[in-house]
Amino acid sequence: MQQQRAKAQTRLQVALALWSRIDWGKVLLFLISLFLFILAITLMKEASGELAPLVRDRFRVNNMANALGFGWLFAYVIMSGSPVAAVALTFFDAQVIDQLGAFAMITGSRLGASFIVIFIGFIYVLRGRDRAASLGMGLLSLLVTATTVLAAFGVGILFLNNGLLDGFELQAGGILNSITDRIFDPIAGFFLAFLPRWALFLVGLGIIILSFNLFDKCLPQMALKESQMGRMSRVVYRPLVMFLLGASITMISMSVSVSLSILVPLSQRGFVRRENVIPYIMGANITTFIDTMLAAVLLNNADAFTIVAAGMVGMTVVSLVVLLFFFRIYQQAMLGMADWVTARKRHLALFMISILVIPVLLLLW
Repeated sequence: MQQQRAKAQTRLQVALALWSRIDWGKVLLFLISLFLFILAITLMKEASGELAPLVRDRFRVNNMANALGFGWLFAYVIMSGSPVAAVALTFFDAQVIDQLGAFAMITGSRLGASFIVIFIGFIYVLRGRDRAASLGMGLLSLLVTATTVLAAFGVGILFLNNGLLDGFELQAGGILNSITDRIFDPIAGFFLAFLPRWALFLVGLGIIILSFNLFDKCLPQMALKESQMGRMSRVVYRPLVMFLLGASITMISMSVSVSLSILVPLSQRGFVRRENVIPYIMGANITTFIDTMLAAVLLNNADAFTIVAAGMVGMTVVSLVVLLFFFRIYQQAMLGMADWVTARKRHLALFMISILVIPVLLLLW
């Protein structure tokens, strides 16, 4: 009897210790960010139909090329891809763009999101760091993202055109949507009392950007020790390990910008080398669709969920083919291209001009 009481007391002490270690401020911040994310989706859903003339006539988003360029540039403007992907689904739900247009816009948002890593690299250059070391990681992230995302775009189109993913949908979407409607529809009605319907889109866009910023602040701060990274260095040489690591970190953070931005300071401190992070970037670009999938569930639109599934499956197929069959060739090609861009200032200028001009040309296609 006394032994059982001692065990129970030990379990209670362990539970209390774990309870005391929880940062309740970050838990509250996470709940607020989730609330704001759902509210933003609700507001943008209400307003998307009113934006059809603007999107179709002013921006001329009426084919896959236009939608790809629009999503790409939109992600540049707000320095994030996830809100743009959510906007693409709300546009599709309101029939502003078609299924392939929404898929193209989401793909463009993934291309534009990788620009943030180059931007961080530029900050390091301005602080006096070496150009090749500071920009190399950002360039590599963009190059790997561009090649794999565009290849996955082709694979995803095949899946969508042939209806291979039409059976995949979340059954709980209707229940969740019913709950959120009761909570957030009155809030949308409050905004509509003094704002035009189209203005809800701008309010929702601002709220969703705020929600992602708040969510980033919820993430625990990583304390990296030299000894720990030394032990990990033996592991990161394995492509599949880094692939899973990139997928896991992005799944937790729900932001590819966060998970890829971590690479810049780690590279600067010599903890990881460029050739080790290519699989990491591939994995990150798969699970970054998690927040977009949540947006599809909130919209309670089975076709929207299929669009996101096509992106995830396409990225998974392309990444695994590269990793399993010709990773070394692909690795050398990406590293060679990154080295060429950073070798001379005019190469870098040409590259930067290209990634600004190409989405503009797509939008004008």
